[in-house]
Amino acid sequence: MTDLVNFAQITLLALADSVNPCAIAVLTMVLISILIDNPGKRIRVLWGGLAFVAAVFIGYLVYGLIIVQFFYSFAELLRGVSIYFYDGLAIIAMVIGALNIKEFFSYKKGSFGTEMPLSMRPKVKKIVEKITSPWGAFIIGFIVTLFLLPCTIGPYVVASGLLSQLGILGALPWLLYYNLVFVLPMLAIVGLIFFGVTEAEKVSRWKDFNIKILHLVAGILLVAVGIMVLIGWL
Repeated sequence: MTDLVNFAQITLLALADSVNPCAIAVLTMVLISILIDNPGKRIRVLWGGLAFVAAVFIGYLVYGLIIVQFFYSFAELLRGVSIYFYDGLAIIAMVIGALNIKEFFSYKKGSFGTEMPLSMRPKVKKIVEKITSPWGAFIIGFIVTLFLLPCTIGPYVVASGLLSQLGILGALPWLLYYNLVFVLPMLAIVGLIFFGVTEAEKVSRWKDFNIKILHLVAGILLVAVGIMVLIGWL
């Protein structure tokens, strides 16, 4: 696998993951919670938002290393059927993409494989409401990443599976890059709110209003990656 091929694969998968409404929804809840406890103190929002994003970044990096190691541990077993393994990852990407595209035409809150299950949402909200400081945002950010996994792990599993042939050290730079792309929209939201361009409540409403489009974009990117891997373009 060449660096150029890796770059194209990982970028498309990370972009698909980055527009997932789950992470945006949780981030806005975090920022609103900090604002309620610190009215008018935008600097607290900045540090709280950055702390939460840092926790998500570190948490997902750890999950990625675990997934890569899992696949790498079976490298010898997979070597004989590697073509089927990568075809399988491509099909997984396409299935998740199709589920996201379906949400554009027939949206259902909390759908399997595309959003956080409804049963988890009250628990996440209760946890996030306890955040009053940047340190709290950082610590609770790690906990919240576990709740985000059901709606964000799909593209990450595919990316980690593709990278597993590189081993832990080889995959690490790509995982760092993937997670940077993944958190970029969250960093942008934190910046826009800090500089007064918008408000956390408005971002939340924007997410709700455009949720079908976000699913459509993610779905198209995932299906595109799957098709390109299957036909050998990536």
